[in-house]
Amino acid sequence: MGTGTPTLVFLPGLGATSRYWERRVAPLAGSHRLVLVDLLGFGRSPKPWTRYTVERHVEELHRILDGRGPVTIVGHSFGCTVSMAYASRHPEQVSGLVLLSPPYFGSERQAIEHVRGAYAPIGWILTNIALASVACVVTRRVLGRLLPYLIRDQPRELVEDLVRHTWRSFTSTLWEGIYRYDPGADAVHLPPRLPVLILHGDQDRTAPLDGARSLAAMIPGATLRVLRGVDHDPLARRTAWCVDVLHEFVAERSRRPRAHRRDQHPHASYPALETHA
Repeated sequence: MGTGTPTLVFLPGLGATSRYWERRVAPLAGSHRLVLVDLLGFGRSPKPWTRYTVERHVEELHRILDGRGPVTIVGHSFGCTVSMAYASRHPEQVSGLVLLSPPYFGSERQAIEHVRGAYAPIGWILTNIALASVACVVTRRVLGRLLPYLIRDQPRELVEDLVRHTWRSFTSTLWEGIYRYDPGADAVHLPPRLPVLILHGDQDRTAPLDGARSLAAMIPGATLRVLRGVDHDPLARRTAWCVDVLHEFVAERSRRPRAHRRDQHPHASYPALETHA
């Protein structure tokens, strides 16, 4: 979408597709080039029988972004994990990161315990790979058309697209990319000069705010903006505000010289800046 510069790349969360972004970020297309991605195994992307590791997601994303020049990547939820992994492996291709509701739990055990506690009894299904696989099949083949009527507190296009995957792509990404993967390992290897903005709701049950704070503390010079009264979907709950923040973030990057004050000592550690909105 759009023909301007710079380029913004949008990565959705687990189970979501490019439709999550399309209508909400459309105003940015007037001055930016927008690339909306369906991750491997979801939406209209191929769904091979494979291990859906973060490495595989990064590899497939690289096929899309290679040669596009420095881009700003905007990720939501699991899309944040892929964003940081991509930036740590291909730093020359990334000029900035905006992370909406990044999940960080500290360990596989803590991730599973959080999901079970936050979403009981469904959380027990989501943390048992056999039950999760059966739930995927039943949802796609039996409940698919009813989901928008059963789940009314989420964006309609997100709920409709929850069936646009396979049980393999969903469960493998869930276990390999969320429960067992440590995004902190990528956070500490992000380029010191890379601008990183984290937007996180203080009512987020899916990805706890304390995890976002821990993640922000690992990233040199990261800014964490906490949205009061907002859950796991800041873009859906405060669309206009988030779009304005994205526009300001990219505009500031284009105005700011590469040798920014906080970048003069590449190996220095700066505390994360936290603001509230």
